[in-house]
Amino acid sequence: MNRNSARIMVVDDERANLVLMERLLRSDGYAHLIMVQDPRQVMDIYGEEQVDLVLLDIQMPYLDGFQVMEQFAALDDPLVPPILVLTAQASREYMLRALNVGARDFIGKPFDRAEVLARVRNMLDVQLAHRMTHNQKDVLEQMVRERTEEIRNTRLQVVQRLGRAAEYRDNETGYHILRMSHTSELIARHLGWNAAECERMLHASPMHDVGKIGIPDHILLKPGKLSPEEWRIMQTHTTIGGDILGGDESELLYLAREIALSHHEKWDGSGYPLGLEGDNIPMSGRIVALADVFDALTSERPYKKAWTVPDALDLIREGSGQHFDPNLTAIFFKLVPQILEIRDRFAEPPPLDLDEV
Repeated sequence: MNRNSARIMVVDDERANLVLMERLLRSDGYAHLIMVQDPRQVMDIYGEEQVDLVLLDIQMPYLDGFQVMEQFAALDDPLVPPILVLTAQASREYMLRALNVGARDFIGKPFDRAEVLARVRNMLDVQLAHRMTHNQKDVLEQMVRERTEEIRNTRLQVVQRLGRAAEYRDNETGYHILRMSHTSELIARHLGWNAAECERMLHASPMHDVGKIGIPDHILLKPGKLSPEEWRIMQTHTTIGGDILGGDESELLYLAREIALSHHEKWDGSGYPLGLEGDNIPMSGRIVALADVFDALTSERPYKKAWTVPDALDLIREGSGQHFDPNLTAIFFKLVPQILEIRDRFAEPPPLDLDEV
């Protein structure tokens, strides 16, 4: 902060003192001076001016210097300018009171020219260092926020691309993933999950079948019924998914791993891979189980026709308390109109007519 840019406010009810201080400061190169004779105007002027230093008289009418300092303190501004008290009072009690209220230093009256200029320079240097530290802190905090957002976006891209890879392996479509994940997010929201938790559900639920990347083609793509041994291998896609998504402490990938491991567990304990029962099944897995089964049933695949919505809802109803959490199922049925809106919004596009190409 050089002398041409420093902004100094001088507050004194005696005009002669203001004139004297203005001449003194201008003689040392300070050009931006704000002279205030009425202390009641200080805060209004400060609200309009970026002041680097305040020279403040104590004994004034209307508001004394202590009251003015209390007004500055009430702003709770980390960059509030330092206050240099102008006083003819030299008692210890007087000075301690001023320091406790907010003063940084004192200048005794009558003024010594060299002392005044030295103290002004020193306090401006301190204020400059304080402002630079504060600005550096803001810059560092912004850099941390940007880096955190970059890491979050990178993780999200990894998750999304893993989901796409799983789709290609399983003859699934991106539209199924969109419908299932938005339905899962809808259910979570109506369970009272907060906005951040719901967003994680939206992005983590597409990872539920990522472990199918590790299932051999002759099993994963087999058109007919699987043998007992093939079915056992197919079930390992849950633990393979857990392994793929493990080893990262981010909330997104933690949730994705939890879903991959638990979305085939059943309320009655007959599911896999761990045979968990009831409330021992993570809520995320219970939610995705409902959303995934409903959309899979109502979607057409190369190996099956789409079920009608009533037939799919009948199966969900029959599975309540066995396959599905009964309390969650009740919420699901209340949300059916909104779930069908999601189904329509992300409907499969019509097949390409090669004769028109």
